[in-house]
Amino acid sequence: MPTNLLSRNPVSSAPTTPPARKRSRGAIFKAVLGIIVVFAVVVGIKALQIVKMTHMAMTPPPTTVSSTVVKEEEWAPTLSSVGSVSAVQGAVVSTELGGVVAEVRFQNGGVAKKDDVLVRLDTSSEEAQLKTAQADVDLARNDLARAHDLAARKVISRAELDAAESKFKQKQGTVDNMRAMMTKKELRAPFDGQLGIRQVNVGQMINAGQQVVSLQALDPVFVDFALPQQYLGHLSQGLEVKVKTDAAPGREFVGKLTAINSAVDPVTRNVALQATLENHEGALHPGLFAKVEVVLPEKNKTLVIPGSAVSYAPFGDSVYVIEKKQDEKTKSDTQVLRQAFVRVGEARGDFVSITQGVKAGDTIVGTGVFKLRNGIPVVINNDLAPKPQENPKPPDT
Repeated sequence: MPTNLLSRNPVSSAPTTPPARKRSRGAIFKAVLGIIVVFAVVVGIKALQIVKMTHMAMTPPPTTVSSTVVKEEEWAPTLSSVGSVSAVQGAVVSTELGGVVAEVRFQNGGVAKKDDVLVRLDTSSEEAQLKTAQADVDLARNDLARAHDLAARKVISRAELDAAESKFKQKQGTVDNMRAMMTKKELRAPFDGQLGIRQVNVGQMINAGQQVVSLQALDPVFVDFALPQQYLGHLSQGLEVKVKTDAAPGREFVGKLTAINSAVDPVTRNVALQATLENHEGALHPGLFAKVEVVLPEKNKTLVIPGSAVSYAPFGDSVYVIEKKQDEKTKSDTQVLRQAFVRVGEARGDFVSITQGVKAGDTIVGTGVFKLRNGIPVVINNDLAPKPQENPKPPDT
């Protein structure tokens, strides 16, 4: 009986899945698959974009620069040095004798003419002694006249006449000495010139040699300077000399080389030179520091550019030459930079001379070279470009 029952109602060992659950699992699988496909497509697109960007040439936008042209000019070679201004005639007027200052007859910074009395010392004692000496002279003169009369009549001997003549000369010499001392107590200007600030006052007791006031002749003036011995063969009297000083900013004084020392300094191997300059306005004063340039007679053709166009560096100075170059893709002409190393010569104002590296007519970058590099494209705009000058005069100086 049990066996029959079992055979009638068999029981399956595997579990059965309802149809609704199967449909839910299929939907989830399709959704996940769709997300994976979308993500793969997005990643693929971005990967293609990155690869394309890495293979593209990154061309920077053109840089705006100002330009200038290398010019060939005739520059007269110059020899530069520094020196000092000195007066053609200058002295610190001093007293020869001591005494008390009785009178000062000049104003500080005034002008004096030759033989003008500057200071007078007290001479009351000398004046009293002069009266006594003058009385002795008068007595000796009368004695000499009587001696001549007596000698003519053979009353006195020749020796007595000689003694009278000697006595008169001694007394006269005493008077002359007193007058000379009184003259020396009047301090006079030895030449025409401009006075400085007095160093004595009325009533002051001064000694012999006391400095009273500086007296300088300011027109013309000398400029004393020196140059190395290797330039001695290029120098001759009469060469043009240009002088600048901080005391007169923006001005240039022109004179002539008037003296070349006959010997070279054995220590410095420099030769001392002296130039003479007119100074009608009195702008140059003795003792001023001066920058000196001796202009040589010959002139050389020189390549000239603004100093702002040079990029100075320890490994070498350079400029950026602007050249035209055809774009390989667009076939249009563009302007690019080529760095050219140069050798810089002397400077004059805002300009410098170039001895090697460029040629006349080359177009180069004029300013802002520190921000540039070789090969970059540029656009020229000279609207705000500065104008260099050989003799610049800044308005704020």
